[in-house]
Amino acid sequence: MAKSEASLDPTENSSQFKVKEDVELQEVPTKAEKHEDHSNNPWHPSQFPDGGREALLCLLGTFCCLFCSFGWLNCVGVFQSYYQTHQLREYSPSTVAWISSCEIFVMFVPGPIVGFLYDNHGPRYLLLFGTFMHVFGLMMTSLCSKYYQFILAQGICSPLGLNCIFTAATSSVTTWFFKKRGAAYGIMAAGSGLGGIIFPIMVSHLIPEVGYAWTMRISGFLILGLLTVALLTVRSRLPPRRRDFKLAHFLEPFKDRRWTFLAGASFLFFMGMFIPINFIEVQSLANGMSQKMASYLIPILNATSIFGRIVPGILADKLGRFNMQIFMSFLSGILVLALWLPSSSNVAFITFSAFYGFSSGAFVSLAPAQTAYISKVELIGIRTGMLFALISFAGLAGSPIAGAIVTREHGGFHELQAFTGVMMLAGAAMFVVTRIVVGGMKFARI
Repeated sequence: MAKSEASLDPTENSSQFKVKEDVELQEVPTKAEKHEDHSNNPWHPSQFPDGGREALLCLLGTFCCLFCSFGWLNCVGVFQSYYQTHQLREYSPSTVAWISSCEIFVMFVPGPIVGFLYDNHGPRYLLLFGTFMHVFGLMMTSLCSKYYQFILAQGICSPLGLNCIFTAATSSVTTWFFKKRGAAYGIMAAGSGLGGIIFPIMVSHLIPEVGYAWTMRISGFLILGLLTVALLTVRSRLPPRRRDFKLAHFLEPFKDRRWTFLAGASFLFFMGMFIPINFIEVQSLANGMSQKMASYLIPILNATSIFGRIVPGILADKLGRFNMQIFMSFLSGILVLALWLPSSSNVAFITFSAFYGFSSGAFVSLAPAQTAYISKVELIGIRTGMLFALISFAGLAGSPIAGAIVTREHGGFHELQAFTGVMMLAGAAMFVVTRIVVGGMKFARI
């Protein structure tokens, strides 16, 4: 197979084979390569099945994982609104927002450690531990009445489990798909969109019927059932590669400037990404929307995010992961400034929720695919973990900053929206720089 500029060498001067971009797999091999046997090298691109019973079962299990992890995280806006008017009504919006921010932060910050454990032991133990912690945290949240209790149960215990579930899912599906990796990531990430539809509607309808405590318990039982499916189906095609626990393993990604630029771009974009999800319902209520109609804004946002995860993922296989991320991130920032900022009517809020869900949803499926593009397969777990660990600090700070902007003397939702849009456009601009670092100025499928 002829060597082209699309060849991917994650570590310079590496003696291992270079992972080829998808287009190269379609080239006509030389006579020598036709007879070359790669059956003993499970990391070679030709050994990825890109389909089949086990691959599709794993994809089903990872769909359930994202439903229960990111899907649950996507309904943080429901709890922001509910806590401000019920258990924590004596606290400011910024203080209440620390619960969801801690949830986002704790979900991602242990990523490097969890990624290292995945590389050494595979997904099973991570899924077992993650299932227990997530379900246990929700059951304890059902008993909470004080602020610190919500922080401990919903802000720390539950997301510790979410991190293990998310890492096991995103790292396992990578081992089964290569040419169709973008589409696989999109289908897997669509689980988070579906969870983001079902959980907010379920929570808002169950609370008046059975109360807050039993609503959280029912959510926990649903999650337990879906994660049982994941435990039975999620497998890694590749055997674990045991390594000693060394600091050098976690510093390795920073030696690759392509990954460093990708992490910087993702950090800026993530700083603003969750703010509309967290505050769209609160703002719509402040502008006179009924509670019943406002409760559907987040489900609408998450419904369109399903397509935002699948469609860009499929197109990324054709047009390039970095190219697609640039387009979708710019679209998200423009929507915030051009549509959400001037919104004041019910129609405007609903329209923004629908379009923003589609545009922002792409990040979840494209960021791991971008990491995989510039990484050797055996390093994807720890590199993905490090990426999300870094951007967790952006998630931790974003919503409290937005809450402080709303409650300050001369602040308001317009200032919050401007801050959100500027951060997302800064991230989009940084993705352009990253794309140049990875593939140069020449337009190509990258």
